Amino acid sequence: RRVVRTTGQTESYVDELAQPLYREWSNRVQTLSTTILASLGQIDLHLTLVGADRGVANAVLDVAVDQLKVKLGSLVYSVDGDTLPEVVGALLVEKRLNVGVAESCTGGLIASRLTDVPGSSSYFQGGVTTYSNGTKVSVLGIEGELLRQHGAVSEPVAKAMAMNARLLLNSDYALGVTGIAGPGGGTQDKPVGTVCLGLAGPDGLLKVRQLSLPGERERVKFQASQNALDLLRRALIRPARP
Repeated sequence: RRVVRTTGQTESYVDELAQPLYREWSNRVQTLSTTILASLGQIDLHLTLVGADRGVANAVLDVAVDQLKVKLGSLVYSVDGDTLPEVVGALLVEKRLNVGVAESCTGGLIASRLTDVPGSSSYFQGGVTTYSNGTKVSVLGIEGELLRQHGAVSEPVAKAMAMNARLLLNSDYALGVTGIAGPGGGTQDKPVGTVCLGLAGPDGLLKVRQLSLPGERERVKFQASQNALDLLRRALIRPARP
């Protein structure tokens, strides 16, 4: 049995990409059984093969997993059961880098998930939860005019949170997250579930995303943390600049 974990797309999208492989596998003598399972923030593909020879079965499964990795690309974050925080931590260790976080709507959830991993002190610099506009200004040094012009939930503020957190925490990478988790606080322009992510990194790397996340408060918070961690993962696996 193998489990291929993905994040960043819907169940229907992942299933559609994998369908050609399902058809190919169904024509083999040793038929692979496939199951797709959706959970909050991720889609898992379970591959099972029953055979008399364990070595042959494992070899077939290894090939199938490699085929899925090619087909699904960077959507795949784990093929050995590791969680997203574990995968991010391993990449940081491998590259001898570290990360810090500045959180608003997630309330420290990203820091909590990163530090759930044993040994995370080697790559997690720290985090600040700047929930109010006042602490965004006094702790992170966000300009008040930026908040007045764009609002706390905006791409410019998420960008500034990431950039300032990187300096404050002396980290190689930093994430900034701000949003409206609900149930109140939404507007017509920025409804509940609006989340803005910022990532600052070495060599001027800067990425900003705005998301519209469904669900109640806890679901929005978790999905925001999942998307932030995946944004960092994708930056860590990107090809090095020449």
